[in-house]
Amino acid sequence: MKSLLIVSDAWHPQINGVVRSIERTVEELLRLGVRVEVLSPADFYTVPCPTYSEIRLTLTTPAALRRRIEAGDFEHLHIATEGPLGLLAARVARGLGRAFTTSYHTRFPEYLSARMPVPVSWSYAWLRRFHNSGHGCMVATPTLERELRARGFTNLMRWSRGVDHELFRPREGEPRPAGLTNLAGPVFMYVGRVAVEKNIAAFLDLDLPGTRVVVGDGPQLAELRARYPQVLFTGSKTGDELARHYAAADVVVFPSLTDTFGNVVLEALACGVPVAAYPVMGPQDILEGTGAGILASDLGQAALAALGVSRTRCREVALTYRWAQSTRQFIENCNAAAANAAMPGAA
Repeated sequence: MKSLLIVSDAWHPQINGVVRSIERTVEELLRLGVRVEVLSPADFYTVPCPTYSEIRLTLTTPAALRRRIEAGDFEHLHIATEGPLGLLAARVARGLGRAFTTSYHTRFPEYLSARMPVPVSWSYAWLRRFHNSGHGCMVATPTLERELRARGFTNLMRWSRGVDHELFRPREGEPRPAGLTNLAGPVFMYVGRVAVEKNIAAFLDLDLPGTRVVVGDGPQLAELRARYPQVLFTGSKTGDELARHYAAADVVVFPSLTDTFGNVVLEALACGVPVAAYPVMGPQDILEGTGAGILASDLGQAALAALGVSRTRCREVALTYRWAQSTRQFIENCNAAAANAAMPGAA
């Protein structure tokens, strides 16, 4: 594969695992000499998403999108998200008879049902039609693959993730970031979007010693700040500042029940910080049997037990996840999808 167009409803200025995964994959693809471009809401007229204004929804026409897709003469098309732009891109690609892959990053049916009374089965029905219409759907973990296969998804391909080991690293001997000095220990930290589907209240309701810290921004931030005045909310952090916040924690608590992977888990481990989480998809795939974190249905028990986890072991586990390896896997999937599409009788 020498050229690639990625279509994604999630892109800058959003800060989340989907954007981070695409961003790092693009960097690696360019390093390998692949011509790559990202088509995102930034290229079109948008409106804010109801109940989540930080997310912009694209408004465009099939003809306009078709012109953008054809203009670059890309060898492969990858549709990263199931938003308005991704859905329209799949429709255009089918009309053009072009092979394309998709990726399943977000348990959208569970997220939607947490915000409004939409049956999960309805959401999965249209997601299944979308992803099955392509020539390969990339998933990050074995658990997600099994779940989607049981729901009738086909052409599933494994695409794991990586972590930046140079940015996210242990910081022994370095001063803590401003605002995190002189905190009563131990420091239990949540990092990520502050939104209802992340189940953050399950962490903040725990009876834990020391200090609880929330790093991130999102639509639930004002509500949680008002409900938990004893918790330190730092707002969003990026780059080196984010990495230094991770490294200042004794334990990162990952309370989500709906994530498909959890880039946050890898970033914490790379900084030598153990993770406490529920034994669910994502953290279970990364942590189970590694000795780098604690999984338990009692999240408070997991958080306390994680204090005894070896920080060296956390770093060792993180070092097994590399973006270069992840990107090679991505390319192999794209090539396999193209081969599948070229087979007689392929849709």
